[in-house]
Amino acid sequence: QVDAVRVYVNSSSENLQYPVLFVVRQQKGVLSWQVPLIFRGLYQRTYNYQEVSRTLCPSEPTPETRPSDQIIFVDVASMAPFNIAYELLVTRLENFQLETNKAFNFTASPSQPQYFLYKFPQDVDSVIINVVSDAAYPCSVVSVQDIVCPVYDLDHNVEFNGVYQSMTKQAAITVQRKDFPGEQFFVVFVIKPEDYACGGSVPSSIHGNVNRTWNLQRTKNLQVTIVPSIKKSVYVQAMFFSFLSFLSFYLGSVVVAFVHYIRVQRKASAGRLSPEHGSGMMTSSHPISASTPEGSSYGAIDESSSSGARQLSSPERRAPAGSDTDSSVEEESDFDTMPEIESDKNIIRTKVFLYLSDLSRKDRRIVSKKYKIYFWNIITIAVFYALPVIQLVITYQTVVNVTGNQDICYYNFLCAHPLGVLSAFNNILSNVGHMMLGFLFLLIVLRRDILHRRAMEMKDIYTLDYGIPKHFGLFYAMGIALMMEGVLSACYHVCPNYSNFQFDTSFMYMIAGLCMLKLYQTRHPDINASAYSAYASFAVVISLAVLGVVFGKNDMWFWVIFSLIHVLASLALSTQIYYMGRFKIDDPDSDTGIFRRAVMVLYTDCIQQCSRPMYMDRMVLLIVGNLVNWSFAIFGLVYRPRDFASYILGIFICNLLLYLAFYIIMKLRSSEKLLPIPMFCIVATAVVWAAALYFFFQTLSSWEETPAESREKNRPCILLGFFDDHDVWHFLSAAALFFSFLVLLTLDDDLDTVRRDKIPVF
Repeated sequence: QVDAVRVYVNSSSENLQYPVLFVVRQQKGVLSWQVPLIFRGLYQRTYNYQEVSRTLCPSEPTPETRPSDQIIFVDVASMAPFNIAYELLVTRLENFQLETNKAFNFTASPSQPQYFLYKFPQDVDSVIINVVSDAAYPCSVVSVQDIVCPVYDLDHNVEFNGVYQSMTKQAAITVQRKDFPGEQFFVVFVIKPEDYACGGSVPSSIHGNVNRTWNLQRTKNLQVTIVPSIKKSVYVQAMFFSFLSFLSFYLGSVVVAFVHYIRVQRKASAGRLSPEHGSGMMTSSHPISASTPEGSSYGAIDESSSSGARQLSSPERRAPAGSDTDSSVEEESDFDTMPEIESDKNIIRTKVFLYLSDLSRKDRRIVSKKYKIYFWNIITIAVFYALPVIQLVITYQTVVNVTGNQDICYYNFLCAHPLGVLSAFNNILSNVGHMMLGFLFLLIVLRRDILHRRAMEMKDIYTLDYGIPKHFGLFYAMGIALMMEGVLSACYHVCPNYSNFQFDTSFMYMIAGLCMLKLYQTRHPDINASAYSAYASFAVVISLAVLGVVFGKNDMWFWVIFSLIHVLASLALSTQIYYMGRFKIDDPDSDTGIFRRAVMVLYTDCIQQCSRPMYMDRMVLLIVGNLVNWSFAIFGLVYRPRDFASYILGIFICNLLLYLAFYIIMKLRSSEKLLPIPMFCIVATAVVWAAALYFFFQTLSSWEETPAESREKNRPCILLGFFDDHDVWHFLSAAALFFSFLVLLTLDDDLDTVRRDKIPVF
């Protein structure tokens, strides 16, 4: 047991010109202070205290002294030309050494800080220092310092040494034995003279003597408990749990693929035995290996289609099935720049009732190559985006480790398990699900792609105009985006704070946008956005998110401009969707035609169409969608949420859910079926998302507040003693996104045997 000595001094003098100086000389150090003791705050405010109490650094026993003896010298001096009364009291601390798993209560104030000694037990390699208080204020600082004298225990020097964090009602610091060669450390408690650092009121700027405050009562009751942290075996269990949980998805996919293979073999055997089944048409409805017959001439339309459509069928180039070689002359512009094709587009796309054959008329190779660009572009974007992010968060972590300032990063300190240089390894490990399930989705899409190509090589290209056209470029891009979401979320959780939260959300925007594009591409393969325009739009969104982080806190002008852009973008996109990309407001035959055209559009399309719209289903979707987006714009303009990145993400998610609900409703309304596999994926998606969102809203920290206020929300681990609520959100959200992708992949498998001129467009 280590004993310590505490010195208490008091002076009734208020003369700041002639303070009383106290110097304490010990075996290995000198400690000095003055009375009145002066603390400085904002706007040159000073806080003066006439009572000061300091703990002396315990000395090591020498051969000349007994183990319990300490030799100290206290010098008292003043330059005052008159006598000054003072009081000096030296006492022995009975409870200087803290014990494991035993709570200790004490009080502290700005002029009377406290610190205690803790020694690691033999079988403990890591401990968590839990500090709680019933009162949020006064603001305090908890510091862990090595056994070095003097101890930095005043407001102006507590940050000079060790690890520290500010505190209101709760603080927690994880300490590892390897960081302290002596296997012991000091726990220091300092009360700050002002509360602004913890989110309290900021003192007003007042000039004159009013800036001087005497003996302000800022005493705080604290309770400290030091508990052992988890052992190394828990780290191993957590890693096994993380990987095995998601490897089970791989196992499930293999089982389903094997069952599907058996079913296909049985159907093939039945087809060889029965001549009527040898028509050359393959049916498949499996989520990961369905193959839809389709030829290079995909999009050939029925005789009942428009005359313009029949005119197009002859010039279409038809290459042998399975020929997917790139050609420098086979560009989409070859079709889009021909005047007769432009006329044909206007005839077809303005029909009241559109079928898939009307919007899937371009050469399959050209359209497939167009959608492959999504995949290659997102890989390039991911590399260039991720590398500087990784470099930045490594710098953040290095700054935290070197300075010891744990107010930089907003961890859940009650469940932050370090590993190596990482302060919260559990928050990083829990993102492994995004990467593993993203890679699994890529394998599923690859298998579908391979089986689809084989089916095309086996079938007659003139009889394969069935089902939804199979273009896998967007699916590959979605898989890469899911993997990158895991990488960037892990980067964000290296040091979560306000500045780098955009890293956690950037690929969420891209995932939501790609899902909407894929859903639209399903029945509009010829008129979907190109990869260049889509990624350019995502770049604009991410740029706005960065501007929102910088200017979105208090600047009203930013919210006015953003809301205006949001509303105008919604209207422009609605116009393109409603008219299938055939809306034009200019008239090339007249200089004033644009104005006359604008008036005609306003009358025919806004006044007449609103009462009896030509495309009722599209009109209903777009009206609801615009109401939702305008509501978001008004909400942002009125409330100006600080978490701008989540605000934009909410806009994307709501639009995606609205479009998906519309698509499923229209699908059922058109007498189409939901097969068991997509139905299972829809149910699984809804259940897992509901569970994930429950854990997401269990707020464990918040960079919208000060670090001290954020720590009030910290909670202990809930899974394996290693993962907290947010880690469970990572696990469940990865599974939910995976099932969401499978929904988009399998939703229209029931149409594989339906001719495209019988599949409605909505």
